[in-house]
Amino acid sequence: MIHAVTVTLAVLGVFGQVIAGILILSGVIWVIGVRSPLNHLRSTLSGYELWLAFVVAAVATGGSLFFSEIAHFPPCELCWYQRICMYPLSITTVFAAVHNDHRFARYLLPFPVFGAGVSIYHLLVENGVVTQAQACLVSAPGGCAVKWINEFGYVTIPTLALTGFVLAFVFLLLAAVEPPAATLEEHA
Repeated sequence: MIHAVTVTLAVLGVFGQVIAGILILSGVIWVIGVRSPLNHLRSTLSGYELWLAFVVAAVATGGSLFFSEIAHFPPCELCWYQRICMYPLSITTVFAAVHNDHRFARYLLPFPVFGAGVSIYHLLVENGVVTQAQACLVSAPGGCAVKWINEFGYVTIPTLALTGFVLAFVFLLLAAVEPPAATLEEHA
């Protein structure tokens, strides 16, 4: 069962990376001046951005609890910092979505930004690019460099966390930023 859930979470992570890549590419193309791909995505996702951020945060929270409570992988120091950034999103995004409060999304943006930073640092530690701190060695067996999962040759727990933070950030950003009036008129 543990392996099946791990593979399922890894597949969801890869699927999330594809979605994040499409959203980010659409944003980059929009900055260059080609507006239609992002405008189309915005009109498609309109009204669901906060719900999508909630789903991402809820799956990430559930996944981390699965790894620690069912699979018995002890969370390291960096995992705890990532949890500190993700868990509040599970609760706050559902409240914002229920109340359709898109303005509140801007106040949540720092959580995925800081969480993504910790995830990137964790990936660097895990892959030996950066030496792990003494706190990492004390916090869990083997420290922060242990790869408790390694699906498809690259999907590890911090990779899944980074994917969740990027998706949550993009969905919250889409919710927080009002589309220009011309965009709304084009797709009305």
